[in-house]
Amino acid sequence: MGKHDGKNNSKGSRRRPSIDVVDAKVAVDLATAQTYSENVFLFVPNLIGYTRILLAGLSLHFMSYHPKYCTIAYVVSCLLDAVDGQAARALNQTSKFGAVLDMVTDRCTTSCLLCYLSSAYPSWALFFQFLIALDFSSHYMHMYSSLVTGSRSHKLVTSDVSRILWYYYNDSRTLFFFCAGNELFFVSLYLMAWVHTPIGLGPYHPWLAELTWPQLMASLSLPVCFGKNVINVVQLWKASKILVGVDLAERAAARESKQ
Repeated sequence: MGKHDGKNNSKGSRRRPSIDVVDAKVAVDLATAQTYSENVFLFVPNLIGYTRILLAGLSLHFMSYHPKYCTIAYVVSCLLDAVDGQAARALNQTSKFGAVLDMVTDRCTTSCLLCYLSSAYPSWALFFQFLIALDFSSHYMHMYSSLVTGSRSHKLVTSDVSRILWYYYNDSRTLFFFCAGNELFFVSLYLMAWVHTPIGLGPYHPWLAELTWPQLMASLSLPVCFGKNVINVVQLWKASKILVGVDLAERAAARESKQ
């Protein structure tokens, strides 16, 4: 992403090569006429993405009455998120459709679980609604700011734009750690509503006498969830500044063209 700092020449040199603009009607015709030999809809990573959607839907079906099946389907759907990207790179099947499908699936799956948590823990409903709003808004604005600055991927963030986002997106292990820990915390909260049997840590400390294994997992993953949402706030703020910078640059260009 380029930074709009008022320097005329540096902006162009710092900007990544932008994608060629394709007319919408031409794009629709190309998608309609694509062959089986290279059908983006049938790319292996996108097939994995469809599987994730089916598993997420299955988890929602079981969510209100069968926690074991729900958890298995939800966790497998989340774990496949780490597989589709590797498959795309290994098979040379990266695609913009796949990237957006992956992001939309992530946002919708987590939001559906948070909606259930709002009903399971009514006193925390406002907090869960805030997390949904933050997740959607930060990723939408980040994606849009990437598009308007000509980036080929929302994951291509330079360290001078945001060191935090650079570490987050450019190290696959860091990305997996925060995403997995975030989901683990929400799944743990879900299971806390169903599992009430202590794991037997009472002899070690009286405070641990009533501790269940979902409560233990929630306690361990809470800092990761907190960190993930701090990253969402940073992402939202940086995307906002980039969009404002683009506005300022376009307004300056418009004034110069009138002179």
